[in-house]
Amino acid sequence: MTANRQAVAEEKARSRTYYQPENFPIFFASHRPNQGLGGYLDGPGVKRAFDIVFSALALTLGAPLYLLVAILVKLAASGPIFYAQTRVGRYGRRFVCVKFRTMIVDADQLLENIVSQNPALQQEFKNNFKLKQDPRITPLGRFMRMTSLDELPQFWNVLKGDMSVVGPRPLVPDELKRYGSAIHTVLEVKPGITGLWQVSGRNDIPYDRRIQIDVSYSRYHSFSMDLWILFKTVRVVLFPKGNGAY
Repeated sequence: MTANRQAVAEEKARSRTYYQPENFPIFFASHRPNQGLGGYLDGPGVKRAFDIVFSALALTLGAPLYLLVAILVKLAASGPIFYAQTRVGRYGRRFVCVKFRTMIVDADQLLENIVSQNPALQQEFKNNFKLKQDPRITPLGRFMRMTSLDELPQFWNVLKGDMSVVGPRPLVPDELKRYGSAIHTVLEVKPGITGLWQVSGRNDIPYDRRIQIDVSYSRYHSFSMDLWILFKTVRVVLFPKGNGAY
């Protein structure tokens, strides 16, 4: 078998692989967008309309919470309230993803010093693009990450059309090469504030499994699946202990 044929065969095998988390409703596994139960709701127009309504309500009704978190961030540590980072959206379009700041000032520069002096941490960040015990995160920031409060400003990204309420993880540019040919599938849909990965263990999941989850969602997502993920997200946020966020 030639190298090209082998690559095609491997891609076809991956396309048949479906990630099914614990307690995942079985009928989702055989569902395809625009087919079967609720298929008429699975079009991009319905998803976009839902994103606009949901994010507008979150920004409006959540305004007091936004103000409270902003004040706490400002009081907890010097520096800006928000943290902006370039992420990759649908079809590879770059956008600025906004979060409440959870780290100390100049955290990106400090990361280079930390990993350069510790080979174990350097390998951990290379494998996961995160550090489980990251010294740059403030005490308030750790709580915000556990409860996902830091992600609230991303509803503005949803309203603008950069993101969706539910979708695969918003990737930083350096992560693209880790996905190989599967990146084309993942970039067919907008990244989400929450998603299948977030209700399946988040950062405790090995990176290769995260890729599998993103690909599975991108191939088989539906409106009913999005509602199920939102329901599970509420539970993860209200009971954050052991949710894999750090």
